[in-house]
Amino acid sequence: MLAHLTEPLIGLVDTAVIGRLGEVHLLGAVAIGAVLFDMLFWGLGSLRMSTAGLTAQAHGAGDDREVARALARAFLLAAALGCALIALQRPIMAATFALMDASPAVTAAARDYVAVRIWSGPFALANYAVLGSLIGRGRTDLGLVVQVGLNLTKVAATLLFVSGLRWGVAGAAFATLVAEALGLAGGIWVLRRAGALPRGVSWTEIMDAAALRRMLAVNRDVAIRTVALLSAFAFFTSQGARAGDVTLAANAVLYNLFLFGSYFLDGFATAAEQLCGQALGARDEGGFRRVVRLTLNLSVAVGAAVWLGAWFGGARFIDAVSTSAAVRDAAKAFLPYAALTPLVGAAAFTFDGVYVGATWTAAMRNLMLAALAIYLGVYYGAHAMSGAWSNEGLWLAFLVFLAVRGLGQGLLYRRLARSSFATV
Repeated sequence: MLAHLTEPLIGLVDTAVIGRLGEVHLLGAVAIGAVLFDMLFWGLGSLRMSTAGLTAQAHGAGDDREVARALARAFLLAAALGCALIALQRPIMAATFALMDASPAVTAAARDYVAVRIWSGPFALANYAVLGSLIGRGRTDLGLVVQVGLNLTKVAATLLFVSGLRWGVAGAAFATLVAEALGLAGGIWVLRRAGALPRGVSWTEIMDAAALRRMLAVNRDVAIRTVALLSAFAFFTSQGARAGDVTLAANAVLYNLFLFGSYFLDGFATAAEQLCGQALGARDEGGFRRVVRLTLNLSVAVGAAVWLGAWFGGARFIDAVSTSAAVRDAAKAFLPYAALTPLVGAAAFTFDGVYVGATWTAAMRNLMLAALAIYLGVYYGAHAMSGAWSNEGLWLAFLVFLAVRGLGQGLLYRRLARSSFATV
């Protein structure tokens, strides 16, 4: 949780530093750039989840050799995917800006941001592999060191390049590139010090057909699930963009509030990945079920606490982030909806970790696609009833999306658990 709590600091610093420049279109550009890289890096963040799940199961089974192989395969996939992103940057930008349909000023600034940050791809994905391996091994202490170091470097670089050197949105993107590269160097150093680098693993072992098929299948399922999740976020941002720059900027501010709550909850999801995967690998059904109950109860309690904090402190947060009176007023109007997101989404976050650790990734993928369909149905249904596009309807649909995800995973959980422990 401590590691994850530094994550929203990155988005907050980007938003606050750019927001303090006093130009609304620059804040909108960072919001659109953030959505794009959420789609790319979070979508391909399946690499972190798959590495954590597969490593945890191998670690629980006492197979240290397979733990090393899993990391080597993850590094190989990170390099391939990162280079593919750089090669495809032009069509990626064209598709993103066409879908967002933002104003020309926002689009031009967003293009500058994306053109720089896309080069961080290979470093960012390799960092996912490092973190996934550490989590799967149960070394969340080292994961904390790596993640906090990476995020604090990003914050310092953003302040230097944007506030200090006045490089604007391109400076914010370059700060991320520098931080990801330095973060990977630090992660490799940590792995080496811990004796966890995949030394002595032969190319034949890395390219084992059955193991590669399993890793790619898990990555595929998690990637589809994550793209569906981020499509919901992208749809949310695109509807704000169509409503105008002020609504887009206000939703961007509130989105950081949602991220802040989500990273509290992601701590429990990460714990569930590690502990559920290890319990499944060790064939400990009782331990598996205890982990699920404990992480679920704690997630709901923390979600409620974050909701109260956002409810009472959200207005001050909004005033600190933006200097625009119009953006402040719009954000405060929809604050009650944003404040509810951590409580409504608590179960979904926990079960994501459970499903990743148990590698129930096909079921997780299908449930996410169903939740996305319901989300869009609620939004367009609200439009049909009211006859107008409403930001309030958008927030309500988003809350339904979060609730449906947790409910569906909870209903399917017991059947999947019985099946898994009947076959191991």
